[in-house]
Amino acid sequence: MKAFTYERAKDPAAAARAASRPGAKFLAGGTNLLDLMKIEVETPTHLIDVQDLGLDTIEPTADGGLRIGALVTNTNLAADQRVRRDYAVLTRAIVAGASGQLRNKATTAGNLLQRTRCAYFYDTNMPCNKRNPGSGCAAIGGVSRQLGVIGVSDKCIATFPGDMAVAMRVLDAVVETIDAQGQHRTIPIAEFHRLWGNHPEQDTTLGQGELITAVTLPRPLGGRHFYEKVRDRASYAYALVSVAAVIAPDGTGRVAFGGVAPKPWRVEEADALLPRGAAAVTARAFRGATPTPDNAFKLPLATRALAAILADAKA
Repeated sequence: MKAFTYERAKDPAAAARAASRPGAKFLAGGTNLLDLMKIEVETPTHLIDVQDLGLDTIEPTADGGLRIGALVTNTNLAADQRVRRDYAVLTRAIVAGASGQLRNKATTAGNLLQRTRCAYFYDTNMPCNKRNPGSGCAAIGGVSRQLGVIGVSDKCIATFPGDMAVAMRVLDAVVETIDAQGQHRTIPIAEFHRLWGNHPEQDTTLGQGELITAVTLPRPLGGRHFYEKVRDRASYAYALVSVAAVIAPDGTGRVAFGGVAPKPWRVEEADALLPRGAAAVTARAFRGATPTPDNAFKLPLATRALAAILADAKA
């Protein structure tokens, strides 16, 4: 681990100002960042600890939704009675991720900001455009079973690894931020994570020093909520494919996929095809997919996972 300086921020605006300089990073639960620092994938020169900012409450909004503070832990978010009752897909997605110990530390904002688990990204002996822009992508032509099938580029085929964000995508959550100038903005979750394109080192649309302060959920959708996660072992494993869905009694609804792209993958036009069945939905959602021979199985796997959800919804 390389040397760095450290400070504890007193308020969100001060934290954003402190992080506006190159090499600065926010530190909250640290469940991803500290691991990456230990192997020198991340090498920040300055850490701003934001754990004292008081952004750890869940409050109702004027329009009937919920505002989730950036520092609410995954455990507390999943256990909140309002979330369990009205946004059950979110609780199910969070509980499907990591371990209880990690969920006790991991935060809402940190979960959204976690970096890919591509093995080549973690191996500093291998070329990786995400870790070292312009060095190449060892995953292309390498072992790619866990990696992306859609939304990738010739610079990177890594995936976003999280579960919580997939549920937030199906719920149309909105991310709230503050920047170094004290300006606030809201970012729809659909626009928060980037496709890799020519700049896979840029995971999100946040600017330098921009701090997440909250995530807002709109008023409840109703219907039945599902989260199906297919992985190599029963726990503490990232999704090969995951599916978040909210299904109404008439068979209409919404669906988003995880484990397949640089961001939670939802194609709204595919939602309209839910009454026609899983194959119709995934054919539209994955139109233009570019799987490798190693991970082409993810496409039929996504169809089967969604088909299982739709069968449960009818039961």
